[in-house]
Amino acid sequence: MFLVGLTGGIATGKSTASDVFQRLGVPVIDADQIARDVVQPGKAAWHKIREQFGDEVFLDDGHLDREKMGRIVFADNNMRKRLNAITHPEIRKAMMWKIFVCFLKGYQFVVLDLPLLFESRNMVSFLSYIIVVSCTDGQQLQRLMARNGFTREEAQMRIDAQMPMTEKCRLATFIVDNSGTQEMTEKQILDLYHKFRRSRAHWPLRILGWMGIAFVMWFVFTVMRAVL
Repeated sequence: MFLVGLTGGIATGKSTASDVFQRLGVPVIDADQIARDVVQPGKAAWHKIREQFGDEVFLDDGHLDREKMGRIVFADNNMRKRLNAITHPEIRKAMMWKIFVCFLKGYQFVVLDLPLLFESRNMVSFLSYIIVVSCTDGQQLQRLMARNGFTREEAQMRIDAQMPMTEKCRLATFIVDNSGTQEMTEKQILDLYHKFRRSRAHWPLRILGWMGIAFVMWFVFTVMRAVL
């Protein structure tokens, strides 16, 4: 099995690409969804956030007030680093478990939806290919304002908190241009899907995996023979 990273800028269209891969039967592990899961009440990250940021960033029902926390961390880089130091290790652990389950199920490849792939750099070395979904600066700003109801200043603040799209595109293996119609974007994703299906990048890891399983079985058999 090999891993494909899917990233881009905020509101550039990663969700469209992710949906197409899922419709094609490819597992997509969504870092944003995991990030929401790890801060649920009672989780380890939830306790650490309460300790470091106080009760004021939580709603009355105990859930994290994501809107308030967003305003805090996007206005203060140090606060954002503190939050990331709490959540990122928990997100990585959850992702690794999901990847392992997909490996056991025999999938050829898995897509990791990672909005901050290049900003964190934690998963880059594990990826065989990286897809960056891009659009024009004006489209990104307008889409973010329309999607989240942000003012122009609020939207631009969130865009500026991420690595520039030009730099992300430079680091990509493949670029999906999402500045046209949805059909055009979906066609690009379908082409990549067929390219990955033809890839043999999964064989080395698959062979190592089966060798590891064979070794464990041999070891257990040897121990049992010695005992009996």
